[in-house]
Amino acid sequence: MMELSLPGIDKAAILLLSLGESDAAAVLRQLDAKEVQRVGLCMAQLANVRREQVEAVVAEFIDTVNDHTSLGLGTDDYIRSMLTQALGEDKAGNLIDRILIGGNTSGLDSLKWMEARAVADVIRFEHPQIQAIVVAYLDPDQASEVLSHLDSKVRLDIIQRVASLSTVQPTALKELNQILEKQFAGSSGNSRTHLGGVKRAANILNCLDSSLESELLDTLRQTDNSLYTQLEDLMFVFDNLADADDRGIQTLLREVPPQTLLIALRGADEAVKGKIFNNMSRRAAELLREDLAANGPVRLSEVQAAQKEIVAIARRMADAGEITLGGAGAEQML
Repeated sequence: MMELSLPGIDKAAILLLSLGESDAAAVLRQLDAKEVQRVGLCMAQLANVRREQVEAVVAEFIDTVNDHTSLGLGTDDYIRSMLTQALGEDKAGNLIDRILIGGNTSGLDSLKWMEARAVADVIRFEHPQIQAIVVAYLDPDQASEVLSHLDSKVRLDIIQRVASLSTVQPTALKELNQILEKQFAGSSGNSRTHLGGVKRAANILNCLDSSLESELLDTLRQTDNSLYTQLEDLMFVFDNLADADDRGIQTLLREVPPQTLLIALRGADEAVKGKIFNNMSRRAAELLREDLAANGPVRLSEVQAAQKEIVAIARRMADAGEITLGGAGAEQML
């Protein structure tokens, strides 16, 4: 077997192209958006891959090479179908265009690769509407981090603007990308881009540090009670796990690290604890109860962070259709 000195990203691309579409899609579901983009772009750029290379790559992961490989056989269609299966049509659309058109990254997309503090610095002195468009475009967890680096009054203004956003004209996005000194990828179309909305604002608030989240909601309750009520209805918090269906809880528990669950339950009410214990094996539940009783005090910030992590996992799985969340916002299928 030949030795390979390929970068890891190239090996991952070759391996995925060696799998069937369903299996490759299942792998991609475990990656975040940035990882999917990197691997997908590498797959699209692969050329003249020798069978010896394929065998060497696959040998690192499995014992035999899959007889059915899509290498060199309609690669674009394969990537398009695989990403759609993995992400759904809406999420995969722009990503597919960026990958297959040549991988150009727009100014807005480039911000997704930056540290949250750096993004905050980029938009700090821009018009509030530009700040809102940027925050609405980012993934909720990154958007919440960006907000944490801005002043409280700015955070409140941005959240209100994000909630009122619905669509953004292509010309506005082009102008924004000029400000960011980047060309907007996929701007050849003339359709409006859907950004923002109350649900998007709720998702961002869900990812904020608990103290900042409470501060923003308290201010909104006093200044814009209508928006506050809409956000509260859409937000999913840790305590809402008590209303989730049993199958969903069982599926969720398979994805949550045991230590994270242990810390999160330190601050959980009895209804949530009961829901968790009832959906574990008797032995596993006994061990978890023993660990909860044996462990010493845990900082409130650690408990809140662990609960936020579990909520983020639950929301990701709900968005993928793997579980259905109960409680606030259940009808909207968060």
